[in-house]
Amino acid sequence: MNRRTYLRAVGTGAAVGLAGCLGGGGNPNVSLSKPDRENDVSSEDLPYPAWGQQVPDVTLTDPINGSEIAVRDIDTPHFHTFFFTNCMTVCPVLISALREVQIHSVTEGYADEVSFYPITFDPARDDAAAFEKEAAQMNVDMDVGNWHFLRTADEAAAKSVVEDQFGVFFQKNEPNEDGNYMFTHLGLVMLVNGDGYVERTYRGNQPDEQTLIDDLTALREA
Repeated sequence: MNRRTYLRAVGTGAAVGLAGCLGGGGNPNVSLSKPDRENDVSSEDLPYPAWGQQVPDVTLTDPINGSEIAVRDIDTPHFHTFFFTNCMTVCPVLISALREVQIHSVTEGYADEVSFYPITFDPARDDAAAFEKEAAQMNVDMDVGNWHFLRTADEAAAKSVVEDQFGVFFQKNEPNEDGNYMFTHLGLVMLVNGDGYVERTYRGNQPDEQTLIDDLTALREA
């Protein structure tokens, strides 16, 4: 199935059920076992990189730190999600879920063993100032050093990277009379290992924070 066709079909639908335990399921690139999926949907049929698949070979900007991040070169277990700072519905929930994992990493003493890389698909508005405001509003601890908001250079690059390469659907809505606009988009969180392979994907608008923590713990202990 063509990835673009599938992502158009799934849109922002209900979450795909995921479960699993240690073992890797015979795939040498991952540590967690192959997850169970509803409707017999395999990783190969999903629009985005899923269990056992490598994330795209892309480099994005961390404007707060003024650095470039090659996502395949991140050498610790890490999370990606896809969002925009002006969102008032799904995105705050996604960021909040990752923030809870960050809090757990700090309180349990493993903050240097995990990192967080939310990627915006609204680079026209999401710059360093917007990210700093988002961090303050969502109580993200930027001083820990394991959280990095990422962006592309422009809207065309966002479309190429987020939708075409990561396979995460988003669509810019028509601006209102004040020129403000929103996006329709897929809610997705990825847990990726230090070799750039996806261990878990969580699709839906309300990822379970404890599941994220439990899967991260299993990955760290593998």
